[in-house]
Amino acid sequence: MRHTILFTAILLSVLLVGCSGGKLKVTSLKVEMQENPVGLNTLAPRFSWQISSTTPDLVQQSYQIQVALTEEELKKGINLLWDSGVVDSDLSVLIPYRGESLVSRGKYYWRVKVNSNQGSSDWSKIAHWSMALLDDSDWQAKWIGEDSLSNPGETAAKNTRLAARYLRKPFEANKGNIQSAVIYVSGLGSYEAYLNGKRVSEDVLAPTVSWYPNRVYYNTFDVTPLVKKGANLLAVKLGNGRFFGMRESPTQVFGLPRLLAQLEIEYADGSKEVIVSDETWKVTSKGPIVANNEFDGEEYDARLELAGWESAGYDDSSWLQADIMDAPGGKLTAQTNPNLRVMEEIKPVSITPLSDGKFILDMGQNMVGWLKVNNLNGKKDQPITFRFAEILNPDSTIYLANIRSAKVTDIYTPARDGAFSWEPSFVYHGFRFVEISGLDEEPALSNFTGKVVYDRMETTGWFETSNQVINQTFKNAYWGIRGNYRGMPTDCPQRDERQGWLGDRATGCFGEAFIFDNAHLYSKWTQDIEDSQSPEGSISVVSPRYWTIYHDDVTWPAAYFYAAKMLYHQYGDSEPIRKHYASMKRYLERVQEVSMQDFILTKDAYGDWCMPPERQELIHSQDPARKTAGAVLSTTMYYSLLNLMVEFAQLTGNEQDIPGFQELAGKIREAYNARFFNADSAKYDNNTVTANILSLQLGLVPEGKEQQVFDNIVQKTEVDFDGHVSTGVLGIQQLMRGLTQHGNVDLAYKIATNETYPSWGYMIKKGATTIWELWNGDTADPAMNSANHVMLLGDLIIWYYEDLAGIKNYPGSVAYKKLWMEPKFPEGLSHVKASYKSAYGEIRSEWSRENGKFSWNITIPGNSSAVVKLPKELQIATPDQPGVRNVTETESGIEIVLGSGSYTLVSK
Repeated sequence: MRHTILFTAILLSVLLVGCSGGKLKVTSLKVEMQENPVGLNTLAPRFSWQISSTTPDLVQQSYQIQVALTEEELKKGINLLWDSGVVDSDLSVLIPYRGESLVSRGKYYWRVKVNSNQGSSDWSKIAHWSMALLDDSDWQAKWIGEDSLSNPGETAAKNTRLAARYLRKPFEANKGNIQSAVIYVSGLGSYEAYLNGKRVSEDVLAPTVSWYPNRVYYNTFDVTPLVKKGANLLAVKLGNGRFFGMRESPTQVFGLPRLLAQLEIEYADGSKEVIVSDETWKVTSKGPIVANNEFDGEEYDARLELAGWESAGYDDSSWLQADIMDAPGGKLTAQTNPNLRVMEEIKPVSITPLSDGKFILDMGQNMVGWLKVNNLNGKKDQPITFRFAEILNPDSTIYLANIRSAKVTDIYTPARDGAFSWEPSFVYHGFRFVEISGLDEEPALSNFTGKVVYDRMETTGWFETSNQVINQTFKNAYWGIRGNYRGMPTDCPQRDERQGWLGDRATGCFGEAFIFDNAHLYSKWTQDIEDSQSPEGSISVVSPRYWTIYHDDVTWPAAYFYAAKMLYHQYGDSEPIRKHYASMKRYLERVQEVSMQDFILTKDAYGDWCMPPERQELIHSQDPARKTAGAVLSTTMYYSLLNLMVEFAQLTGNEQDIPGFQELAGKIREAYNARFFNADSAKYDNNTVTANILSLQLGLVPEGKEQQVFDNIVQKTEVDFDGHVSTGVLGIQQLMRGLTQHGNVDLAYKIATNETYPSWGYMIKKGATTIWELWNGDTADPAMNSANHVMLLGDLIIWYYEDLAGIKNYPGSVAYKKLWMEPKFPEGLSHVKASYKSAYGEIRSEWSRENGKFSWNITIPGNSSAVVKLPKELQIATPDQPGVRNVTETESGIEIVLGSGSYTLVSK
């Protein structure tokens, strides 16, 4: 039966906001991908904007950017620091500043207007940004703290223990009316800063983590509203964070907490005043936070509260004079990635009393953050203990075997009988369940709130289908991904690990970028990786290298390259590639020196980690037939990195390196196939799915043999594994897209929707609300069965968006300036609804296929376009209307070129 598809242009609702009569609007002004950022440290910040209109097919033709020191000068167009003039270009993402030199502390105002195929816009609203302290000489502050272990039980050995530090400094602001006030602050490990009793920011666990011997981050805040004429008080609370590490080994302890703070006040008459951290400050560690450790929890003794310590007028005569502390050692750097925040609050769903007087609180969702207590009744001097877990035992007690040595316990000791409210400051937990003890009566659900904590970023994508396994898997991925963002992408949030393992994120970061605006997080993490690199070029597979592990293999460090590629592909940001090109090249040379023999990469530390074992009580398979050879894994991945470096060399102007990369890649491909490929059977090595799919997807299969290799993948999956996943962390990175691209989307769909072991659906049936570390996480050794990992997602989220929804970059395009929209329709799936907020605006793809009818709603943002491809058997009737640029029948289907706007495709 042949179908006819009608195109009906409909107005894009999100473009209607604020528009009338089709007038062109310029919106979403950003500098360095942030709205009105403070404290930038780049001398050539980059501008981005979006354009919209109620009329389809909007294309920018030129732009003009202006920058000035004041809003007034900008409005008048005088004394401009930069006027780009009219630039003929359709680009509106990451346009670099080319004006006069920017200076420390400078605040700048900018605007843009564009010309398009629909006319010219007015000037945009005025946006702004400010600069950080660009030179070491700008700093007058000293590092200060309390340089002793003076409280009971404090230790820097083994399982560390340390009380929080409280610092304060009164000052006068009497020189006139206050024009502006900005604070530059770094508190290691973590800080909370107050001005006159009010937090300077809602950020938590700040500043972002780093490899402190190489780099220390500081934050910049405009605090003008908080400073008052007359007496003021600047106060800072310091926690341990990752600086006074959770374990002496292997996590490392860098030293006692310390503070660097510089508050700069400018008055209306132009005079200035600077308040700095120095020996005139007061400090105490005798406050209520008697211990804080990210693995073990926070202990709060309300009997030691320092009421009013963060405000002027408090008597600190018993406090000590602050000690001058050594600088941490690393380069003091303005932090460009946003800090962590409480991003959501959730309520518990049940409380269960146990026979021993304890209570089990169920949040209904495995989450990451902490528990806030609201008006809970306590008894004076009777500690209330909260222990956190992801899973329950069969007897309804909390399951802690998978937490290992982490104590995951918060303790609050009331100062009086009656109700109290409290939440911790310097810890976070991965948990669904909380065991509560020390109460004399059963609490209410209203006594508790779950604070969900991760890096401040926008949620940019949503995804829904007719299949509930896919929907719940997506939800589990959403919770797991954001739960493992902690200033770095971590492996897990609950046990005594929580590290930035590279291997978990090689292709996973691409999928994550559909759901979250993670550009700043991953850009920062690539810096962590370089900072953690050895002088010889080795990459630590945990970065920042709190666990320093140099294997000189390939599979885990590959995430360095893939993350940089993701930032360019997804956001159009090539700067990380430029910045780290030399470091990446040095690593490839190092591996070539120590690991390559006859063009085969021999070193491999982890294999195809966590492939489903033959018995569900095992962590790792013991069957040689299931294991993929390390040389296969390392050689295929190294080959892919050489091909990435060809692209990186072109982007960065290092074309002289390209012949060397290509020549080496050719020799590796030849040697690899000579050693591992059986030309007769078209099988690689022992014919694991991972060996074959990596060879196929990464381009090593001899020409003409691709279909045979793919047939082996399908045969192995369907026959030996009954249509289930058989790959580990490496094979799963290519599996779903590989099956689909080579023509078997139905098998990919079966894998995605299975509910028997091993599968994502199996996790769901066992009650998972995040993604497990192991396919058999409910039965394997507790030594390694985190209930909140994302490494087993592989390319699943990419497959959801690119293949099921059809939201994909057109070949050669980045940041979705031009799209290739060709959704796949596996048997059994009747609808998909997906949305993604790209750098150019929101993209939507919503299709349904029910009762013989097909409908597809497409939204393409302003200044973008799409090539839409449909199966050839469908006849296309297209009205002559704006937005539909071209319709072409090809060998493989019907291609329609669409401009921006919204379209509905409906079958007759």
